[in-house]
Amino acid sequence: MAEEETKDTEVDENSDDQNTEGEDPKALGDDSGKINPDVLQSIPVTISVEVGKTSLKIRDLLRLTQGSVVELERLAGEPLDLLVNNTVVAQGEVVLVNDRYGIRLTRVISAEERMKTL
Repeated sequence: MAEEETKDTEVDENSDDQNTEGEDPKALGDDSGKINPDVLQSIPVTISVEVGKTSLKIRDLLRLTQGSVVELERLAGEPLDLLVNNTVVAQGEVVLVNDRYGIRLTRVISAEERMKTL
């Protein structure tokens, strides 16, 4: 059984094709170096909304119990941050959409501003 597993994972060292799933090597782009927009648009990203944050010492963290209140640095009424892959891209306010939370964007952060924070 171990030999079969080894054979399945061997890679031909003379092969220039690094594609492991049988995809067209030009799927991401063409010979001119341009990225295929269809491929780019299908890449998943994680979107999250940050209500606020704070720092605690471990001793204080260990004292938290059900019903404890953790005070956040953000003031009530301040806009919430919308993050894409942990990068703030917009701010907004909480809304209800069919019994679910949503966020209404009040400010979209420009690419130039985002680059300053990297």
